[in-house]
Amino acid sequence: MAPRTCSLFDGIPAVLEKEFFQTLAESGGTRIERIVSDGQATPDGEWYDQGWDEWVLLISGVATLLFDSASPPLSLKPGDHVMIPAGCRHRVEHTDPDEKTIWLAVHFGGN
Repeated sequence: MAPRTCSLFDGIPAVLEKEFFQTLAESGGTRIERIVSDGQATPDGEWYDQGWDEWVLLISGVATLLFDSASPPLSLKPGDHVMIPAGCRHRVEHTDPDEKTIWLAVHFGGN
């Protein structure tokens, strides 16, 4: 199989009714995913509580993450990344409605 080249900025729908998730690569229990937000946030009262680790890099836009702990909200700008360990409840509090927010997420260490 030959290598292939793609861009994180290609193939993004112009209008997003909900967040756009796309698996870019997957192997041996590790999944690399592109997530595109366009003003979306986690619905009130809902939390992500994953059984695997997730490393997230913000490529473009801005976002605010909230963790179910005593820590303050975490504001992210392009280039910022965060390691979210398995079992760490979190939610997306805010993404910019005027500019698409592009995330690169690496999921690993799952059950």
